[in-house]
Amino acid sequence: MKNKSSVRSSQSIVWILALFIAVNLLGGCFASNKKGQGGGFKPVLVTKDNLQITVLATGNVQPHNQLSIKPSISGRIEKLLVNEGDYVKKGQILAQLSSTERATLLDAARAQGPDILAKWQELYQSTPLLSPLGGQIVYLPTVPGQVVSTADSIMTMSDHLIVNTQVDETDLAQIKMNQEATITLDAYPSDPVEGKVQRISYQSTLVNNVTTYEVDVWPTKVPPYMRSGMTANVVFTISEKDDILLIPSEAIQTQRGQSVVLKAGPTPTDKPQPVTIQTGLTDGKQTEVVSGLAEGDKILIKTFSAGQLSAGSAGKNPFAPARPTPKSGGGGGR
Repeated sequence: MKNKSSVRSSQSIVWILALFIAVNLLGGCFASNKKGQGGGFKPVLVTKDNLQITVLATGNVQPHNQLSIKPSISGRIEKLLVNEGDYVKKGQILAQLSSTERATLLDAARAQGPDILAKWQELYQSTPLLSPLGGQIVYLPTVPGQVVSTADSIMTMSDHLIVNTQVDETDLAQIKMNQEATITLDAYPSDPVEGKVQRISYQSTLVNNVTTYEVDVWPTKVPPYMRSGMTANVVFTISEKDDILLIPSEAIQTQRGQSVVLKAGPTPTDKPQPVTIQTGLTDGKQTEVVSGLAEGDKILIKTFSAGQLSAGSAGKNPFAPARPTPKSGGGGGR
């Protein structure tokens, strides 16, 4: 005769098994109900929106042409007629210089009185320093009274600020001359600047074991806050379309070379149907639908992996056409 503890143990096992079977039956019913409503898939509405394909690159602001201004004579700077940041024209007088001999003569005349100084200043004119091109004074390290030689740089100027970027070789084929781009400076992230591609380098550069090419972007209008050496992010516009049908790219499956999506039925209980579509522009996340769907349609996107499928649904492809149910035989042999 079994003891009471053995009986209780057997009863516990029976209850656990019964509970396990009940849970599985409920789970099966729930899964079956979800299948009837497209369970394992989430519905997505086909809508119209704008799509823009871009390439992102980083770079630095620098002068297109930078020129160091040096005096043609050795002597002393008498006057500086420009300030750092000023824009000047070609041929404009930037400074007045005295040669070493003139500076010595004027110092001697100054000791004799203002009338003698004025006389010699009139007889012995200073030498003007002219701007060789139009542009902006970006560096002015000198002051009036400073003695300089022909090897010294009095000031630095640039003709036009540009953004020099490094573009990955995998993106280079999408960059064209005069292509539109948007410049965003790290120092002024809320003030984008429009620009165009002005130069594409023929010589590659290896940056962190990545082959890149220099691409210069010319700002359409240089803002007053732009400075040489600033870090900039540049977005190159490759292509764009407005008011087009868009769906998530993950919804598209390839079947025999065709793009297919799973279209939801009018009601949750209707079986979804595979639909062949023609695609257009894509940025990897969203894809344009040229034909096959209409605005307001609903498509289904898979929300679980194949490993999560139940044993009964594993191996079934929702995009595959339904196979006819084989008819049962009407009798065996003769």
